[in-house]
Amino acid sequence: MKYHLIRHRGGLFKIYEDLSIEVVEEPRIKYCPAVEFGYGLKEITRENAIENLRFKIEKYGLFTPNRVFDSKLFVPFGASEIISTSLRDGLLDVSITVCDGAGSVITENPDLVQGIGARLTGIVETFPIKETIEYIESNGGIVLDRETAKIDPYETFKKAVELGYRKIAVTVAGFQSETIKLIREYESKSDVKAILFIVCNTGVSKEEALNMLDADLVWASASKYVREIVGPKSILQIGLSIPVFILSKMGKKLVLNHLNYIEYSLVIFRVKPPYLKKGPEPLI
Repeated sequence: MKYHLIRHRGGLFKIYEDLSIEVVEEPRIKYCPAVEFGYGLKEITRENAIENLRFKIEKYGLFTPNRVFDSKLFVPFGASEIISTSLRDGLLDVSITVCDGAGSVITENPDLVQGIGARLTGIVETFPIKETIEYIESNGGIVLDRETAKIDPYETFKKAVELGYRKIAVTVAGFQSETIKLIREYESKSDVKAILFIVCNTGVSKEEALNMLDADLVWASASKYVREIVGPKSILQIGLSIPVFILSKMGKKLVLNHLNYIEYSLVIFRVKPPYLKKGPEPLI
């Protein structure tokens, strides 16, 4: 039976076409402030990790033909949120992201970017869902491979360049960090700018974290190595318990623009990153 493969709470899960869920690797994270904020859970267990996936399936139709594409900003400093506001204000030409049921997607539509990414994290493999692909294409998206729903940021980046885009945001999962070098090499031979958003970094290796030093924005997730290796190299940090480390002037420009969309009070001060408070436990 076909399935989606998802990294979730430091574990690995299969969500089958009949929506049954199999735990491939047990969740390793026991506490996460984002999970407590979003779902009221003070402790992460195997059972409530599965229940959270079921909630996303039932409430938002993730991994199903009835998927909801909600364009409202969900978290203040998420990758899809920052990409969406940057597209809206013309700082980016296009984005490359990943959607369950479609795989890698190219789009200029900020609402589609947010609708895809708001509640989806850690997708490793997926399979084509006709209704999802049709929705994406009818809302200005281009699916890399309609037949397989392949996830391949590098090939999708090359396709975006061939289509004439020049300022291209690319989301790359931490477990695909070798892609960063490939994109940078291709970028160096072309008249284009890739802005690399590195997400889903819980459990990445030291080598994978080192690869991220050539990115623009890196989400710390529950990663020990991202905090230790990427944090000290950042020129800007947003967030404390689950920080985002910004490594380039372009990344900084996108984040500062995004702050215009944040409607609550903020404190900005000078400090050497990483500046941390209690975050996910344990860091892995």
